[in-house]
Amino acid sequence: IVYGDYDADGVSSTAILSSTLKAFGAEVDVYIPFRETEGYGLNLEAVEQIAKDGADLVITVDCGISNFEEVAMLNKKKVDIIVTDHHAEPKKLPNAYAILNQNLKQEKYPFKFLAGCGVAYKLAQGLIDKHKDYKVKQLPEGWEKWLLDIVAIGTIADMVPLVGENRTLVRYGLTVLQKTKRIGLKELTKVMNGELEKLDERAVGWQIAPRLNAAGRLGRANSSYELLVTKDEKEAKELAEGLNKTNQERQKLTDKIMTEAREILGEVKNQKIIIIVGQDWPTGLVGLVSGRLSDEYHRPSLIISRFNNEIIGSGRSIESFNIVEALAECDKFLSRYGGHAQACGFTVKDENNLKQFIEKMTELAVAGLTENDLIPVIKIDAELKLEEVDWDLWEQLEKFIPFGEGNYKPQFMAKNLNVTDINTVGKDNKHLRLMVSHATKVVRKTIGFCFGDWCAKLKKDDKIDMVFEVDVNEWNGNRELQLKIVDMKHK
Repeated sequence: IVYGDYDADGVSSTAILSSTLKAFGAEVDVYIPFRETEGYGLNLEAVEQIAKDGADLVITVDCGISNFEEVAMLNKKKVDIIVTDHHAEPKKLPNAYAILNQNLKQEKYPFKFLAGCGVAYKLAQGLIDKHKDYKVKQLPEGWEKWLLDIVAIGTIADMVPLVGENRTLVRYGLTVLQKTKRIGLKELTKVMNGELEKLDERAVGWQIAPRLNAAGRLGRANSSYELLVTKDEKEAKELAEGLNKTNQERQKLTDKIMTEAREILGEVKNQKIIIIVGQDWPTGLVGLVSGRLSDEYHRPSLIISRFNNEIIGSGRSIESFNIVEALAECDKFLSRYGGHAQACGFTVKDENNLKQFIEKMTELAVAGLTENDLIPVIKIDAELKLEEVDWDLWEQLEKFIPFGEGNYKPQFMAKNLNVTDINTVGKDNKHLRLMVSHATKVVRKTIGFCFGDWCAKLKKDDKIDMVFEVDVNEWNGNRELQLKIVDMKHK
């Protein structure tokens, strides 16, 4: 049994390992837990059923490192278990047959930022490296490269740093994705109105990953897994359309919860952490709301929901506050928890523990964060004259792709720009199109997404400082450099 997880990294990991084992001729079943009733990772009911069904071996992907009791249960039932995971090491490790996790203190593997799918791919590579020594189906040379499309998807979706080995996996994974043999991904690209040969890290992060995640947020993630592995065109089309529809429902429901959360929150003043407790919010969506609020107010946030007789929450944080370490300080109030420095999930034992948990997390945030930590910072790579933004610069920037966590798109600043024209574009005049000149009379086009309200603040011949990214705008076979506004300051 390959035991997975319900997010895009988890279903990618499940597809990577189950495909590899099946290619060798192994008898493989897949188990992906239902978020709403089973929660993250192994659970006792599932492992009892797996043992009862006669499994010989369970391999976890993207989970398992904190499941001490469940692993003990499998051992008792004489079922071997291998844990592959990338989450932080808990206080007590499970007694598994083997554990693959680069984040164990004793682990010497040099690269520490693999996503769950990266660890699953390492196991697949190891098996492929050794498989010629065993009586299994023999794979052609280079077979494993066709797994890289879903390694790239899971790595980007899980927002691990795109540096070192991850950058290599994603760089080549995007090349494979643009030529993918997976008919499910081809159909998914169609429903999101994309072009296969133009898929890049932005398309994965903003279009593919949310659709794969949507299934696990609102129902069972098996449909995302099936989309990645199906060989049937009709099924692929149905799955892609279903995921697209589920994602649209997820967007509407997230907006509704966001409105309710804001009403509970009220005005944000000097609190160091945002903690909101709601009723009957689907647990698959509270993390999205937490992420939005953390981004908006630049402080850690915990969104907690009383749902299905449980108290389940999700948190997001900022660079200066390790939220999973804070949860470890609160473990006596929690029945389970896990995650990364800036994203976590947890279940609170009961109402009495909830009160104490909120008090302790507030105390930790007050002690651990200064006022300066709560001020958002824009990191500017260089100051430029607009005349220096040309195709030579763009060619240099292209060498840094793929951009993502830990390898952010370069941001530049230009001072004393002269505004030559202003207008709003898009639905509800939400976006700003600004024409500016600098050291010469050459006019440059800039676009500010969600900067529409600046239209009322600026007039022709005003002076501004601008932080921007360099983009390429393509239409009808034409290409032009375009400056995407990150921030502005009125002089």
